[in-house]
Amino acid sequence: MRRTVAERVPSALRTCTLTACLIATAALLPPLLILPASGTDDSEDQRLQNAFTNAAREFHVPRSVLMGVSYMQSRWDTHPGAPSIAGGYGPMHLVDSALARTPDRSPAPGPPVPDGGQPDPLTGTAFAAGGHAVRPADLERAARLIKVPAKQLRTDAVANVRGGAALLAATQRHLGKPLSTDPEDWWQAVERFPGTRDITSATTYANDVFGLIRRGAHRTTAEGQEVDLPATPGISPHPGPQAPKRPKEVECPTDLACDWLAAPYEKIDEDGDYGNHDLADRPRDQRIEYIVIHDTESTLPNMFKTVQDPTEASWHYSIRSSDGHITQHVRTKDEAWHSGSQFVNARSIGIEHEGFLAHPGTWYTEQMYRSSARLVRYLAKKYDVPMDRQHIFGHDNVPSPTGDSIPDMHEDPGPFWDWRHYFDLLGAPLKATAGPDSPMVMILPDYATHKPRYTGCEGDGSRCLPHGSSAVRLYTRPDEKAPLIQDPGRRPDGDPSTEDVSDLGSRASTGQTFAVADRRGEWTAIWYQGNKAWFKNPAVHPTAVGASGRMVTPKEGLDEIPVFGRALPEEDAYPEGMEEEDEVPLPYTLRAGQRYVTQSELGGSYVERSTISATPQPVVVGQDRYYEIQFGHRLAYVRADDVDVLDTHADGTTGAAGSEAVPDGQ
Repeated sequence: MRRTVAERVPSALRTCTLTACLIATAALLPPLLILPASGTDDSEDQRLQNAFTNAAREFHVPRSVLMGVSYMQSRWDTHPGAPSIAGGYGPMHLVDSALARTPDRSPAPGPPVPDGGQPDPLTGTAFAAGGHAVRPADLERAARLIKVPAKQLRTDAVANVRGGAALLAATQRHLGKPLSTDPEDWWQAVERFPGTRDITSATTYANDVFGLIRRGAHRTTAEGQEVDLPATPGISPHPGPQAPKRPKEVECPTDLACDWLAAPYEKIDEDGDYGNHDLADRPRDQRIEYIVIHDTESTLPNMFKTVQDPTEASWHYSIRSSDGHITQHVRTKDEAWHSGSQFVNARSIGIEHEGFLAHPGTWYTEQMYRSSARLVRYLAKKYDVPMDRQHIFGHDNVPSPTGDSIPDMHEDPGPFWDWRHYFDLLGAPLKATAGPDSPMVMILPDYATHKPRYTGCEGDGSRCLPHGSSAVRLYTRPDEKAPLIQDPGRRPDGDPSTEDVSDLGSRASTGQTFAVADRRGEWTAIWYQGNKAWFKNPAVHPTAVGASGRMVTPKEGLDEIPVFGRALPEEDAYPEGMEEEDEVPLPYTLRAGQRYVTQSELGGSYVERSTISATPQPVVVGQDRYYEIQFGHRLAYVRADDVDVLDTHADGTTGAAGSEAVPDGQ
């Protein structure tokens, strides 16, 4: 029997280094970034819009270019006076070079630096024009250009936007180009702005900016600013550079910068223990059905050390916060140890994002979101993974394999991961698929304005600063003073759920779909871990929308049915000599009359992996069928023989799968 090896990063690595702690602490400072009005008649929520207009006029930069760059840098958020992990401030994400050179800003693996200085992967392009590069997005230089103290660009959004416009204009002049009113004339200046270290990422960045200009955008920022970028049709994408030469192991789309840093597959001791992943032959021997989104709860250099340790966890990809650079560690055909569930590991790809869930403004950058979405879109297409929240989900949604494991399951990427924006980037936007009175709902609050109370971001139980959230809180009654829903698996002693940022016991997340149990005024109840769970869902500012799809409910005559954390094969499927894996229900009850949404039917499977081997272990495949259900914050499984399947249609009618639908409740 193999010694238990960590399925995830040990708690010791969840303690941030001094530098990371200082940066994370900065994210919790009181809001300092001010937006002084450009005139006394300006609406409070138009100040940032006016700042873009005025700066574009002052520095002769097309406003669409200035706004497009800012959106790609920060989504127009100001992140109140606190730097990102890259040391960037404000809506233009102007970088304080002192912070950017901290020891934890280690580069990803890549080609060696030639003697005599830093590598210039952009040689031969506009980046090398004039024999040297204009430092992009540099806060100190921007301050000199607009003749204000550097500290003002950290705390004053208008000065920050002016500094960004001045940098774009200076770069355009350096390239020998006119300060044209045509946005496409600014392509090379835009490529240079983020300071990307390779031409692939720079071209992708510019294409993203000009794609946004072509489509237009409107957003309410985290600070409540209404910002609108009108569409400019006719902007054409530029062809990307020739794909860079990569290690043969790398599996990555051509428009992303990706490297390889191998996780070991080796013996740990003479007893046969090994780590830190398993060989497989997916999808030939096992279909890849899930993509699991993690955050590291550590800095990337620490995670690189972890993934190279055979006694620790592993995952397939790491994504750097500052620029979205991707490093692959395990081939996707092989099974990484990343989720806390061997069953999920065998069917999934794990992606770690550098960051801390309690400090999203510092770590969850737009470039990381975009790189991640490009990678996931590529993998989902390659392996035919459905683009929904029962197949692309967080580590905090992974089904617990057993009841005993529930308290130890992880909670990343947490309530501040912007699932709505992420699925927009995936090209699979989360939206209503039925009317508001449908018997199914999808959780879908407005991220920017939905700011429930959380505690514990500083680890001391104090209240977190308000921040947009993907999660809604669930109560035992339609009353915000009622107790929160209690999770008997997470808190088996009966302790109540809390508002702590890491407590999943009474939360539902954006994109998750549930069966409606009741409605009263502004409140909606869903079936959740065997109970009615209420959340506030006012018509004016809804936190959920109508959904269509499939639900399961216990077959007639069954008072209750078991719920499982994995779908295992039946006893007869195991070959002679192989010990059967025990199938133990989770400590929840699914009673007659309750309904849960399913987006997947699957067969049971199991792989016995207890020794190192030069070839993959065989997959035991059963005949029993299961449905995956959204049972609570986490997913779960029920036997197909225990349930009836109901179809809910866009018009709100419900009926047995494959039969004529009738209005729900009849």
